[in-house]
Amino acid sequence: MALTGAVAVEAPAVALAPPDISLTNIRTHLQQFQTIANNNGGNRRSNTAGYTASVNYVFNALQAAGYSVVKQNCTSGCTSGAGPNVVADWPGGDTNQVLMLGAHLDGVSAGPGINDNASGSSMLLELALTLASQNPTMLKHVRFAWWTDEEQGLNGSEFYVNSLSSTERAKITGYLNFDMIASTNGGYFINRISSSLGQTIKAYYDANFPGLAPEENVEGAGRSDDASFNAAGIQTSGIAAGASANKTSAQVTKWGGTTGDYDPCYHASCDTFPSNISDTVLNRAADAAAYAVWTLAVGTPTGNDFSMSASPASGSTSAGGSVTSTIGTTVTSGSAQSVTLSASGLPSGATASFSPATVTSGSSSTMTIATSASTPAGTYTVTVTGTGSSATRTTTFSLTVAGPPGCSATNPTDVTIVDQGTVESTIAITGCTGNAGSASTVEVHIVHTYVGDLVVSLIAPDGSAYTLRNRTGGSADNIDQTFTVNLSSEVANGTWRLRVQDAGPADVGYINSWTLNLGGSTPPPCSGTNGTDVTISDNATVNSPITIAGCSGNASSTSTVAVQIVHTYIGDLVVSLIAPDGSAYVLHNRSGGSADNINQTYTVNLSTEVKNGTWTLRVQDAAANDVGYINSWTLTL
Repeated sequence: MALTGAVAVEAPAVALAPPDISLTNIRTHLQQFQTIANNNGGNRRSNTAGYTASVNYVFNALQAAGYSVVKQNCTSGCTSGAGPNVVADWPGGDTNQVLMLGAHLDGVSAGPGINDNASGSSMLLELALTLASQNPTMLKHVRFAWWTDEEQGLNGSEFYVNSLSSTERAKITGYLNFDMIASTNGGYFINRISSSLGQTIKAYYDANFPGLAPEENVEGAGRSDDASFNAAGIQTSGIAAGASANKTSAQVTKWGGTTGDYDPCYHASCDTFPSNISDTVLNRAADAAAYAVWTLAVGTPTGNDFSMSASPASGSTSAGGSVTSTIGTTVTSGSAQSVTLSASGLPSGATASFSPATVTSGSSSTMTIATSASTPAGTYTVTVTGTGSSATRTTTFSLTVAGPPGCSATNPTDVTIVDQGTVESTIAITGCTGNAGSASTVEVHIVHTYVGDLVVSLIAPDGSAYTLRNRTGGSADNIDQTFTVNLSSEVANGTWRLRVQDAGPADVGYINSWTLNLGGSTPPPCSGTNGTDVTISDNATVNSPITIAGCSGNASSTSTVAVQIVHTYIGDLVVSLIAPDGSAYVLHNRSGGSADNINQTYTVNLSTEVKNGTWTLRVQDAAANDVGYINSWTLTL
């Protein structure tokens, strides 16, 4: 299957210094894959929910970074029920010259598959994200792939290669494979080391670690996804750190370790994070991969240019709090330039400030994101833009907002439910002492055209799963329901997740919003929900009522109104809360222009209003042409 090694050639000159790939970020991805396995039966085999969740994690990160990403279903040759390949193209470069890099995303059923092969998958993901954040000039087109069903016979990559036309195959100038690149007793192996691609990788090790002397990957020959490309006549190489073969005494002298297995947990339950990962071997492999991409595909920049980064790249805060990150800039070509910083993608009620707001490329600024008490809980991708005199560059920061301290919170952020996929939406509970209540409630609003496809579960902070709905309802549309759950054995504080699995073909939808009320030691507020759809006719006014009874005294100064309205032009709408005494509180007044839908929680001072009585959500459509409906709304007094 393997092609005869080509005569070694000198690696081309590096046009732009390759970046240092963040080991910290790779470890974050590894932890995520471990968590996914923990939450899905302990493994990520290709035909399980664990693999589906792995696909969604990679797909969403790449899509947010600006890649053109597809999930390629393996329609022949794969294990029954196997999930898709993930294939991502970075824009730019000569599309007739494609450098491709891949790693298999699936694991075996015996364990979570962290070294085999979350190590290669995590490194490849962080490499792709780094390429996106630096956005260099590209000579060749770069394509990344995460393969399904490798453990069952290289099936995903073989399907991909066989699905290419001869013209498309000819465009792939080389394929680099990364499989088990962090073995704890590992070695330094290069696939087809004598090929021009192999020599490029070897050049990195030789220059940075003299005496390390990587060797040919004899053990892995024909056993990973590069074999599918070799069989099609495509030049390949890649990196590995060894599997179940024994390290020789000569290799121990050269690389350290023992004469035992390269990976003592190969295809075993102990292949876990962090115990079965060598940070040193992994870090070197990541930087060698970056060297190969920048050497083989990145062009010589012209003019003055810079790159950007955020450190840390993620942060969390409760609503009303703030979080900071250092935004760094680096001159990548030419001279330094003045760069003005801005941020977009912030949730409502949040602001971003920079100190200083303008920097000279090569220096840094402190970004502070401040949230308000009304900022909706959820995770948001904030794009930080640096506008320079000669170039504009971006980086991203992942912001997680927990609800205000207390035993109840809402996540109103839409989450797309892909066909036959599994997705999650999170709520972080803070400041709620003790355990949750025996009559805790989970209010769920899901838009979906065939609810009989759906399995809906609440996942506690310790990973315990509570099934709320299991493929009931047949062909009915949408779920607007409040479930009562005995959570008295669960500690209230922590991150709770609403998990939705689409277990049938053809229909899709999204999580619209959900509210968790744990009824812990803090008494729950008086609240109610109206989940009945109310049609909003053109140029008309409609009402949706909620009756509150059994609550003493006046409402709170921080009462909330969670509104979910489906409408194709929200700039037409005036949305008001009408108190029992007829007082009107305007929540939304023809703002938002042509944007679709309102999914927002409003904080209103209702301290002058008696709680008990009939409250009304009034929606006026004040312009022609667009219509919609009130999906649901929740009043918490």
